[in-house]
Amino acid sequence: MKRLFLAASALTALAAPGAATAADAGPFTISGSAALVSDYRLRGVSQSDNHAAVQGGITVAHQSGLYAGFWSSSLAGWGSFGGANMELDLIGGYRRALSDAATLDVGLTWYLYPGGADRSDYAEPYVKLGGTRGPLTLTGSVAYAPPQQALGRWYRTGAEAAAGVYSHPGDKKDNLYLAADGALALPNLPITAKAHIGHSHGNDGLGPNATSAAPTGDYWDWSLGGEAHWKQLTLGLAWIDTDISRRDSAYLQPAFSQGQDGRGSIAGSRVVGTLTAGF
Repeated sequence: MKRLFLAASALTALAAPGAATAADAGPFTISGSAALVSDYRLRGVSQSDNHAAVQGGITVAHQSGLYAGFWSSSLAGWGSFGGANMELDLIGGYRRALSDAATLDVGLTWYLYPGGADRSDYAEPYVKLGGTRGPLTLTGSVAYAPPQQALGRWYRTGAEAAAGVYSHPGDKKDNLYLAADGALALPNLPITAKAHIGHSHGNDGLGPNATSAAPTGDYWDWSLGGEAHWKQLTLGLAWIDTDISRRDSAYLQPAFSQGQDGRGSIAGSRVVGTLTAGF
């Protein structure tokens, strides 16, 4: 609890008015956010063991379209992440307007777990194509992580993962993620309705330190919700779910479960609340 409070204080400081005074520096634009979420879900699967998380990030964008930044979240997850207490994503890319209503975004995310054991980190290039017509915005995205040890199936079962016994140390696999997102701004209201659907295809097991981008190999995730906006604050509520059944994930137990006790699901249906302060 103390660690969560300190992280929240630090991220709140990032979003304070004083931090926004350098938001526009010549050809550069700085933006960022700090957030509290009731559960950190990555592609439908909880990374915070169905508990609250503190998140935040900063992006520096150049008028040429190039950008770089970081995003971070606290962890308490379905797997030890090698002992890491946080996820740190380093992000870089290029965003270009194809027309007044269409944007292409190409970049790379490097997933890091500071303080964790080796071989948990991995890199994932992505491409996003977005279009806007009136109040509706649609975005399609493809993210492909090439073969890396962090994505390999190092264990035959979740029991081996919980015990730290490797069956196939050094195994490398890739992962492909396809997603579609929609956002609809409601007329005369500071509310945006949002929907998401994604499909993961790749590593069918747990990698080193019991982590994985797609632990059952192939599955769908989806969400439906909305956001209410007031000044720099955004309050979000979303229903998130996957088609990962108890049967599909049975071989991963107990590592793939809340508290790693083999009972509570970390990929089941859940309503997630978010409070975000941006600048």
